[in-house]
Amino acid sequence: MSAEAGKDVVYVDVDDEITGVIDKVTTAKSKVVALVLPKRATVFQSIVNMKLLKKRAEVANKNVVLITSETGLLPLAGNVGIHVAKTLQSKPEIPAAFSPLSDDSEEVDEDADGDFDAAEQAATPVGALAGAKSSINDADDDAVELDNSEMPEGKTGGEASMAALAAAGGTGKATKGKGKKLSVPNFNRFRKLLVFGVLALILLVVGVIYAVRVLPKATVTIKTNTSTVNADLTATLDTAASAANPESATIPAQLQQQKTTNTAQATATGKKNNGDKATGSATMAVQVCSPPYTAPNEVPAGTGLSTNGLTFITQSTTSFGPAPGGGPGCVAYASHVNIIAQSGGTQSNVGSGTSFTVAGRPDVSATGSASGGKDNIVTVVQQSDIDSATTQLKGKDDADAIKQQLKQQLQNAGLYPIEATFHASQPSISPSVQAGQPASNVTVTEGVTYTMYGAKKSDIQAVLDANINQQIDPAKQSIQSDGLSQNSFNVPNAGSGKTLQVGLQTAATVGPHIDVNALKEQLVGKKSGDAETLIKALPGVTDAKVKYSPFWVSSAPAANKITITFKK
Repeated sequence: MSAEAGKDVVYVDVDDEITGVIDKVTTAKSKVVALVLPKRATVFQSIVNMKLLKKRAEVANKNVVLITSETGLLPLAGNVGIHVAKTLQSKPEIPAAFSPLSDDSEEVDEDADGDFDAAEQAATPVGALAGAKSSINDADDDAVELDNSEMPEGKTGGEASMAALAAAGGTGKATKGKGKKLSVPNFNRFRKLLVFGVLALILLVVGVIYAVRVLPKATVTIKTNTSTVNADLTATLDTAASAANPESATIPAQLQQQKTTNTAQATATGKKNNGDKATGSATMAVQVCSPPYTAPNEVPAGTGLSTNGLTFITQSTTSFGPAPGGGPGCVAYASHVNIIAQSGGTQSNVGSGTSFTVAGRPDVSATGSASGGKDNIVTVVQQSDIDSATTQLKGKDDADAIKQQLKQQLQNAGLYPIEATFHASQPSISPSVQAGQPASNVTVTEGVTYTMYGAKKSDIQAVLDANINQQIDPAKQSIQSDGLSQNSFNVPNAGSGKTLQVGLQTAATVGPHIDVNALKEQLVGKKSGDAETLIKALPGVTDAKVKYSPFWVSSAPAANKITITFKK
């Protein structure tokens, strides 16, 4: 962009879009903007672009002058009221206009006269612009009429257009040619309408299919002469079985389990004296008062000698030898042995002559002493501390939530969860410190395994139906409802092994033998009245009600859309 006194000169490139040109015009500093057009400026060969430029220039309070020598652009500029000059020094004027073109059509003059060099003319000043502004005519948005009349000999396309304008008396309207006039459609608009039409057609087809094939449903309620048969059997859930065995009432099953681990802590409250143990010696004596007066049996090493709640351990085997001082008719035997207190501390120090009781040998008496015991009191874990931490673990698991999780896991696997088999294993308790060991506290870890069995519902029904069929005549009666529910199961001895015995009790409903699948096929396509008549004619049927939904459904849909229920 270059500037001259009172105007801005803007050079338009061949590839410029109309939006870019408008931006240059509206951002120009001067009121007068000279647009120097290149040869064959296609962006200005559209009446729509001309109108946009004119409107935006008026809004921005700018006067636009097109600097071009292409006669093909003059009628378009004249139509919207834009000034045109051949050079920057020429006086601008508004060319003669002709009939308005469609906003969505373009007309290009391929034979414009003159070789205009924009760079060569850039430095030449533009004359004063006329103050009058022309209004922009409204154009037809649907089509452009192309004049296919022959051009006068020796005239280019642009000159022929100007000649036609002159022949029209300067009215600004193009004369109609003798040739056939073609209507050029708005292809952008046509393409959008086509896309929307295709989408609407697809939605319509999908909607029709959904309404005709997916939504229609039929509910058939049949009242029959029915009776109740009680089934009561013991079945085996077997995790190793691959198929149901009605004869042995074996049902293939899967064991689902979930383990939980909880911890609790308690402060150690026990005390223990880990001080030095007292050591000493003892003399053990025996009097034998009956023949043959032989020496008594030895006292083995490790025998306990007790006195006043204290225990001392003998360090060697004691053999008895004769000793003085036997009573009347008795022979005295004695022996000496080293002893060590069982527990440390000063309380294990005992003076000389202390009497001891010999464990397991009521015939032996002992006396002695021990010294050197010292105190060293430490805190130790008691069993009561472990029990206290274990008590805190009770109720930490949400058994109901775990039960629901196991149930959901079995359902996700396509199995029928048997809630009565829900079982929690005996908790495994592991203390971090054993009772009697030094520690300031103890942590107890509890592990519990929760289990639940699941099986295919069809396998359960196969075993159950076999039991029911033994009680009826299958040739005349059929099972209309086996009565299977969660309340049908009971577990005498809960467990989590490879097999589990379960009780299975139901109240089954049996009635006339009706082939449900065959009946569904017979009902397809029938009106509700015809369907009811057909059903009521079956043996043992007392009444039938047929309902279709949604409201527009008037005949029975496909067999898989028909639900049949039986009532007594």
